[in-house]
Amino acid sequence: MTKGFINYRRVLIVGLGMIGGSYAQKLTALGFEVGALARRQSTIDYALEHGFIAHGQTEVTREYVSQFDLVVFALYPKAFVDWIRQYQDFFQPGAVITDVTGVKRAVVPAVQGMLRPDVEFVPAHPMAGRERSGVEYADCRVFADANFIITPTERNSPEGIELVRTLGCILGFRHIAVLSIEAHDEMIGFLSQLTHCIAVVLMDCKDSEKLAEYTGDSFRDLTRIARINENMWTELFLDNRDELLSQMDLFLDKFAQLRDALKAGDEETMKEMMRLSTYRRSFFDKK
Repeated sequence: MTKGFINYRRVLIVGLGMIGGSYAQKLTALGFEVGALARRQSTIDYALEHGFIAHGQTEVTREYVSQFDLVVFALYPKAFVDWIRQYQDFFQPGAVITDVTGVKRAVVPAVQGMLRPDVEFVPAHPMAGRERSGVEYADCRVFADANFIITPTERNSPEGIELVRTLGCILGFRHIAVLSIEAHDEMIGFLSQLTHCIAVVLMDCKDSEKLAEYTGDSFRDLTRIARINENMWTELFLDNRDELLSQMDLFLDKFAQLRDALKAGDEETMKEMMRLSTYRRSFFDKK
């Protein structure tokens, strides 16, 4: 833990779902005093019962929010922006806030553009998760060997960026990357959003009730992420619409190339595409 991070011992998690709950679980285990804000009292109760947080509440008050040095927002994009607009006066001077939001261009300029000058927002995106939502599925082990992306802008200080980098390290992420918000949204449009689109379409193609009796691991692995939170992912897709459409067009072009080769009996094109896919996939194998 860096010397600077020692000054941020009280952490507030706003939005206590799977990721927010996993942050809380890990930070509490590391000795931080972790509080939480959630919409439902049952969520707070669950987190208290399982030792994820020291305290929490459903009402957003100045008295509570102003206690914390570091605030982590685990909300949907629009809810995050609305929260800042409504409650940012409750932050203590000098507080640092960060997020887990899966899109950045729709969030970062809006939040940084309205935020008080004595509060710093350092955007970040943990590339970890599960198909299930809710604090009851929180498990900080999902961070092990996962990637953590920081997307700073010219409004961020070196100290703020280093603080969030340290947060990623102590949470247990294997690799910390720094990207612009534009590069992040392009990358996430391909690596995450497009793959969710493919999984959804595959499951929508055929009635799968009987197929489950015959399938092997390949279909299960490929469609694992088709068990999807439709509210969150619809919002994420729309917030990154232009980039996701571009990635979908890229996929459709390549799929058409493989289809045309199959139709024409073009074995060499099919084999070349498979050789390239095998080579590129090798970079993703965990060492």
